[in-house]
Amino acid sequence: MNAAPTQWSPAAHVDSAAGARAHAEAVVRARWESDGRTPHPQDMIDLSLVVSELVTNAIRHGAGLAGFETRTTEEGVRVLVHDHSDIVPEAATGSGTLPPADRISGYGWPLVIRLARDIDIRRRAGGGKTISVLVPLREAPAS
Repeated sequence: MNAAPTQWSPAAHVDSAAGARAHAEAVVRARWESDGRTPHPQDMIDLSLVVSELVTNAIRHGAGLAGFETRTTEEGVRVLVHDHSDIVPEAATGSGTLPPADRISGYGWPLVIRLARDIDIRRRAGGGKTISVLVPLREAPAS
C-alpha cells in the first residue's frame, strides 16, 4: 500500500473468532478501498485463518480473549491478540511443520507460522500476553 499505516483499530465487543475475522476484514477493505484497491482474495483467506487461530487459541488456551486490534501497514495487516495467560505456547517458536496426519489438533500454530510474518509474543505488564503478527497482503490481479 502506498499510504501511511492507519491507526490501531481496537475491536470493541469482539468475543469470538467470527467477530474478530469480520473486524479485521472490514479494517482491511475500508483502507484498501479508500486507495481504490482490492486485496488479493487468497490473502484475505489467509488473514481469516490467522485471526481465527489466534483468537480461538486465546479463548481456549489463553484464559480468555482480553482484546483484539488491527492496523494496516505497507506490507499488509498487523494483528494483535491479547489474552489473560502468561504461558507462551511451545509451538510458537516452531518451524511450521504440521503434526502427523493421525493427530486431531495442533494445526493452528503451524498455520500461523506459515501464513504470518514478524510473529512476536510479549507478556503484558498487568498479566497475560499479546501475540502480534503481520499478515502480508497483495493487490488483487486486474480482471
